[in-house]
Amino acid sequence: MALSMPIVSVIVPNYNHARYLRQRIETVLRQSFQDFEIILLDDCSTDESRSILSSYARDPRVSIDFNNVNSGSTFKQWNKGVRLARCKYIWIAESDDYADERLLERLVPVLENDPAVAFAFCRSWRISERDRLDGFVSYYPDRLNPRWNADFCVDGREECRNSFPRFNPVRNASAVIFRKAVYEGVGGADEAFRLSGDWKLWAAMALAGKVAYLSQPLNYQRIHGANVQTNTSAKIVAAENLEVVRWILNQVEPADDVLREAFELQAGSWVPTLLSSDVSLRLKLTILKSVRAIDPHPVRRALRPALLTVQRKLLRHWGSARPATTDS
Repeated sequence: MALSMPIVSVIVPNYNHARYLRQRIETVLRQSFQDFEIILLDDCSTDESRSILSSYARDPRVSIDFNNVNSGSTFKQWNKGVRLARCKYIWIAESDDYADERLLERLVPVLENDPAVAFAFCRSWRISERDRLDGFVSYYPDRLNPRWNADFCVDGREECRNSFPRFNPVRNASAVIFRKAVYEGVGGADEAFRLSGDWKLWAAMALAGKVAYLSQPLNYQRIHGANVQTNTSAKIVAAENLEVVRWILNQVEPADDVLREAFELQAGSWVPTLLSSDVSLRLKLTILKSVRAIDPHPVRRALRPALLTVQRKLLRHWGSARPATTDS
């Protein structure tokens, strides 16, 4: 008799995270909910990753796929993993994070019990490269909002009107279980983005149904020097974030107060980028085009971040110009 198909495909996309790989994979294998397959991907790592990944090849739940050429893109790896996945639910378990053993047990039933839920995610702990807990992962404009202290299930379009224009409420893919059909229906992750493609992806999937959140912290997001987030230039982030906000505003019409906060938050990023001497004229023109497309009053929004940027530059200059003091 043929074995039944599992219902969750766990995709572990890896690049040079040998230090964290065993902890990542073991916390998947030890899940209390065991109805899954694991797809281990490697994007031409130069450390010991491939040997660690290969050590799991004998597990019947595991399949392994190594790239011959580095893809240069997190989101290309996500799309590849979903194409290889056989199951109706997907968990992209990033290779430097890890999970509570109850993550699947708690999140999968949310999707099973309501077919309208496009994706479900949980609260995340922030963890250092040395496994030190550093509070919950949050986004600073909303960190004190009491909604994050309780479970909720909301209409995705409303979430796109209220939250997504201001920030990406889904801070880490490792905290999310989503429907493969919905992911494919929105075209997958946009591979043109280096960092902000997840923000656009979650917004697109939210538009396709409901969004569910569990306040129980079942995911551990690791913050370290080799993160894509920490290695991506702020100028690239500013340009990409504007493109995502522009895309969202083409899909929904947020309230005026949401728009105002969204524009102010983005100005805190794009204004310093425009004032930087390290940014090319071409990128500055691209940013200005995006700003003019979404914000009817960019000059009004630019004043405060411009003053703060000039102040920071003066303080840095003053600090570097001060003569070193010596003890007499």
